[in-house]
Amino acid sequence: MKLLERSGSLKGSLGAEEQLSLISSCSDIREAVEGALHVQECVPENLELKKQLFAQLDGIVGDQVVLSSSSSCLLPTRLFSGLVHVKQCLVAHPVNPPYYVPLVELVPHPETAPATVDRTYALMRKIGQSPVRLMKEVDGFALNRLQYAIISEAWRLVEEGVVSPGDLDLVMSDGLGMRYAFIGPLETMHLNAEGMLSYCDRYSEGMKHVLKTFGPVPEFSGAAAEKVHQAMCVKVPDDPEHLAARREWRDRCLMRLARLKSQLQPQ
Repeated sequence: MKLLERSGSLKGSLGAEEQLSLISSCSDIREAVEGALHVQECVPENLELKKQLFAQLDGIVGDQVVLSSSSSCLLPTRLFSGLVHVKQCLVAHPVNPPYYVPLVELVPHPETAPATVDRTYALMRKIGQSPVRLMKEVDGFALNRLQYAIISEAWRLVEEGVVSPGDLDLVMSDGLGMRYAFIGPLETMHLNAEGMLSYCDRYSEGMKHVLKTFGPVPEFSGAAAEKVHQAMCVKVPDDPEHLAARREWRDRCLMRLARLKSQLQPQ
């Protein structure tokens, strides 16, 4: 938090020391949630562990507390079904690292009250995040469905010898990623022609032709996995020291990008 403060990236109106003074920990779950308005679960991505925790919380909290999970892929129906306070439950999936990447996916259970989603949306906006509402649950939510589609085709292109792993990453970092850091794929379509309908009229046949050539879901194993692994290790050796250094560099880049985006608000 002090690093965020020094870099001008600390969120909220209080300084780092003041914020740190408001954070406490304890080993008793009842004490931990006493007086809470919003509970954000962050235990490991294990369905039974999360269900056990929410069952405990269900027996402790009242009718005004939002019970939120940070799960990146577990469906709300698997996490919350059968709970007395199911109307107060939803997934609020942050993106790593959330102090630089502000997106939060809000995914309701079919029985989640609209007011629960509204309250969580307002809270996430208040603390400087960028919440998005999913109207219904779907495997992978929105972010990972898009991410896995990119990973899947990236893997196929490398596995089939179309492009090297290094050049594949450049296609994203020096190509698509530069646009997508500021506008999404749908707005990109809209701007790349005279509006969305113009884009669809011009390019839909070509898109459908290419999409029909996509292959099956990769196994992400065997010779292809070894090939990608070796290429990545040339760039970033997979020992803890090199990986940590690269993650630190990534976070510095994300911090600077986040600051730039905050300065370049849409006209």
